[in-house]
Amino acid sequence: MRLVRLWPENSHFDFMRLRRFSFPLSALISVATAIVLMTVGLNFGIDFKGGTLMEIQAKSGQANVAQIRQTAESFGFGDVEVQEFGSTGEVSLRFPIQSGGEAAQTAVVQKARDTFSNEYDFRRVETVGPRVSGELVQSGTIGIVLSVIAVLFYLWFRFERELAVASIIGTLHDIVLTIGFFVITRHEFNMTSIAAILTIVGYSLNETVVVFDRTRELMRRYKAMPAKELLNLSINTTMSRTIMTATTTALSLLALVLFGGQAIQGFAQVMLYGVVICTYSAICISSPMLIYIGLRGSETVKVPEGRAAAAE
Repeated sequence: MRLVRLWPENSHFDFMRLRRFSFPLSALISVATAIVLMTVGLNFGIDFKGGTLMEIQAKSGQANVAQIRQTAESFGFGDVEVQEFGSTGEVSLRFPIQSGGEAAQTAVVQKARDTFSNEYDFRRVETVGPRVSGELVQSGTIGIVLSVIAVLFYLWFRFERELAVASIIGTLHDIVLTIGFFVITRHEFNMTSIAAILTIVGYSLNETVVVFDRTRELMRRYKAMPAKELLNLSINTTMSRTIMTATTTALSLLALVLFGGQAIQGFAQVMLYGVVICTYSAICISSPMLIYIGLRGSETVKVPEGRAAAAE
């Protein structure tokens, strides 16, 4: 049976030409992320902010959000965030941390149940105190920092200096753009979000290593090939694998986004975005960066087309 090729076998597409558009675009998004992060900040979830989160669903199938907000604010527990989500009739209520310890938090839950239980079913109730939320923030931050440092050390020892620097830049680029996704979309940033970021770092590392392994192989085979041609050949010869990996992963995540339910939908959306960003980064950021770093920028001898095709 004839195999289906996801990318032309003898393709010579000039990916390096895309750097004139990808570099300014990524720089613009990164700067915008930094500005919005410093001015607006992340939408921290209850894991990090503390407080009480409740998710209720109207028994009649239709929720009156305005009335729920007015009633919840009359409790006197501070500013309440009321938001409709998911299917029709589902509403989330977020109460701030109450002074008075666990008993005060329990009073919030009991008051809400006494008021809304006749018309609404309580699907989820979470209470996180200030001490626990502070510990989660610290643990989550340390986890991300240590994981990123470990990945950067791996890249530094895995590749030659130029390849390692380009890989590190690409990985940091993916982290920044993922955080930007949280900032722009206002997705709740919680412990699940940290898991998503670390997973995206691993996927980014995988995509970069595949392309750069081929780049290093071709560097040894064609010692006089100019950097631009070498990088284009590396990407073209690994493009079928890249498309297959990205497509299968994206389809799985798309199924989770559509049918996974509210509990996992946010994680799946971030991961789906991460797959797109990591694939884009490996092709349009990390690889072209080698041209500016100075990977064989001075050679001008071209390899015959037959030999280049044989590398595939």
